[in-house]
Order: sequence, then C-alpha cells, then structure tokens
Amino acid sequence: LPGPPFTHQQMPRKMVYYGQTSCEQDTERYLDVVKHVFSYYKKEVPLVINTMGWVKGDGLQLLIDLIRLLSPSHLVQMDLYDWKAMPPLTPEHVQFSAGLHTKGKQQSKCRQLGVGDMESWKYPEGEDMSAPQYKLLYVHPEFPQAGVAGEARVHSSILRDMSILGYLGHLQSPDIGAVLPLHSLVPYQVPFNAVALRVIHTDVAPSNIMYAVNASWVGLCCIPEEVRCQTDGPVLLTQTPICDCLGFGIVRGVDMEKKLYHILTPVPPENLRRVNCLLLGNIAIPNCVFVGQQGIEGEIPYVTSDYNYSI
Repeated sequence: LPGPPFTHQQMPRKMVYYGQTSCEQDTERYLDVVKHVFSYYKKEVPLVINTMGWVKGDGLQLLIDLIRLLSPSHLVQMDLYDWKAMPPLTPEHVQFSAGLHTKGKQQSKCRQLGVGDMESWKYPEGEDMSAPQYKLLYVHPEFPQAGVAGEARVHSSILRDMSILGYLGHLQSPDIGAVLPLHSLVPYQVPFNAVALRVIHTDVAPSNIMYAVNASWVGLCCIPEEVRCQTDGPVLLTQTPICDCLGFGIVRGVDMEKKLYHILTPVPPENLRRVNCLLLGNIAIPNCVFVGQQGIEGEIPYVTSDYNYSI
C-alpha cells in the first residue's frame, strides 16, 4: 500500500479492462464492471475499496451509487483543507441523496411543506427507509493546498506510464543488466480468426480497424462465448463485453498477408490459452517505448516529426 504502484505489481484475482482513465463518458458500464469484479469477492478476508478522486457533480452521485451497491461496513472520508464542496457522507445523507443511477429515499410531504418535526414524517407503507449501515470515519487534514487537482492529474499520468513500463519489465530476463529492446523480443503470432476485437472508447470503421490496433496497448481478455469465424477474420464485436482480463500486451505488428497479430506480452502461456478477445482502449503506450529503443537506425517506426498542428 505505501509504495508507488509500479514497484509491487501483482496479478489480481479478478480484473476487467475498462479502457479509459476516466469513467465520465460511460458511467453505466463502469458500474457494471464494479458489479462483475465485486461478485467474485468471497468474504473470507477484509476488502479495502479505493474509490476515485472525482467527487464533484456527477462524480459525487456516482460515489453514492457505489456506496449503495457495495454496502461497506466503514467509510473513510478524507476532506481537504478549507474546501467545503463535499458534504460529510453520513448514512443519512446517502439515504436521501439521489445517485447517478439510483434514487434516494423520498422524504415525506410533511418535510416538503416545511414541518420540521421528525415524528411527523410518514414513510410509504412497505418501503424500507432505514439508512445504510456503515460507520463514517471523517478525516480533516490541516495542510493548506493538500491534494491540488491539477498536480494530481499530471502525477497520475506519470504513474500510469511507470505502471505500464513496470508491467513490460516482466518481459525482460531476471538477470540484472541484460535489458533487451522490445523490438528484439519474439512476439506471439495470433491468427485474426482466433480472437474477437473491440475498440472500447470510440467508433472505428471496420476498414480502419487494423490502423487503430497496430502499435497499440491491448487488454487480453476472455469472453464466455466461443469465437467462431467462417473467414480468415478479423472478428469484430458490436458491443463492449464485461469480461475477465488476463493481462495486457502490445500489438507490435499486423501481418495482413498471413492474417496474424504479432503480440508482445508477459502473460504466461497457460493463461494465454484462455484469451479469445482483444480490447483496445484509450490508454496509450508511453512515448519512451517508441523513441527510446536501442538499436534503431534512421526513421523510427510509428514516429513522425512531419506533423501538421492545424489538423
């Protein structure tokens, strides 16, 4: 917990590739992903849920949805110094607040008419009006400018790149000093018709799909349905599945003649046998992977300096 994530990566028991750094564009799928992962939680050990830092507007409503969905026993709320935008998330506040996709309990008409007597509130018959059962632990630090949002975004981008590089480090030999450039490693050859393909974050015309996939970071996933294809492929999904992700890889080349994806990944072969779906999201490979590889002479593949900023 205390160190930066890239220094102690572990394979999770259950993982879904959401494919974006923010869930703002598709909060319903985000909640579906949370449900899928949470459904595998066996309550034999305590579970710590690290929520997002998006706590304004829709983000606060989504947080209320999550509290209702996950029913925590304790909720730790860390406020910021001299910042009053977020109310204490007491069980009573969550009970009566509308989430983004869930409704809060309606208070009685007596309250709306201005009658403040608690005993005069009437709940609809048969409706459970009890507040969520959790203990709120409210932390109010006295450090000015703690958690400034702009800096956090820059730091999270750097940490994300470091996590990707740390993950790719598993491709290297455990021998100290023998760091090999990625283009010298032998990739897996995956037939087009062996895996389904889906771009998560945007619509891509089928004629352009290979341009999008080439030189991209992909989630190596397992969908329950068997991938069947009468042709050489590619197999394109029409909807983004909520499915298990077994790891990640780089599509380092596409062989259009032999109908093969060339994929670099540290995922062990016994797990790769289960992979039947590639999900491409809005997560970019760090620039240094492209421009910092040793042994490249002349033009660097996939990198250009002839760029038109007016486009």
